[in-house]
Amino acid sequence: MELPDLDSETIDRVLEMAWEDRTTFESIELQFGLLEKQVIALMRREMKASSFRMWRKRVTGRTTKHATRRDFIAGRFKSQNQKS
Repeated sequence: MELPDLDSETIDRVLEMAWEDRTTFESIELQFGLLEKQVIALMRREMKASSFRMWRKRVTGRTTKHATRRDFIAGRFKSQNQKS
């Protein structure tokens, strides 16, 4: 998977957002232009294999990681570092 050139600060922020349970992949795409597949590839590249497997196990099937599968919108937490 082709990943855009990202500086270390941006990579750290994407990793942080990907670990957060309530931050959707759509939010990451909006802010950084990375599709879900690219986020997964970035996580695989930047993390130890065991940490990546643990993360994948956590996010697989998690409804809060996908905006269209959430049953709530209002009252959600939004980081001050997050765009719109």
